[in-house]
Amino acid sequence: MVDGPLLRALFRCHLWASARLMPILIANRSFEDVLKWAPLASPAPYRGLPAPYIVARVNRAVRHPWLMRDRRCLREGLLGHRFLRLAGFDPQLHFGVDPKSLQASRLAAHCWVCLDGKPVVSDSLPGMVEIYRHPATAATKVRSA
Repeated sequence: MVDGPLLRALFRCHLWASARLMPILIANRSFEDVLKWAPLASPAPYRGLPAPYIVARVNRAVRHPWLMRDRRCLREGLLGHRFLRLAGFDPQLHFGVDPKSLQASRLAAHCWVCLDGKPVVSDSLPGMVEIYRHPATAATKVRSA
């Protein structure tokens, strides 16, 4: 499909609904179930939309979170990955933890999305150590094994 007003309107409606429903649909789910929001393969109904447009709309859709306030990067990351994939791009969703938080009562974790090796939705935070990349590469499979 060619980029145009109708495609952008459909995209914005789909993104808006997904951003509102996702917090409810992933609540109390396993990591594997949460990753289903970041599909490895999907149709590309939004092919033709530029990546910067998709990223800007995702950032706008999650700007004022009323749910998932404490997991904002997860919401941004899942939506960013999902909608970049639906536009025919090949994004990677990265997960990291702050090693200093391993002994704390609450683990400090973060996620971000890269496209062609460059961060496009959020970015790695200082001190974070990457523990998983979705889709997993050979290097991340070895680390997580």
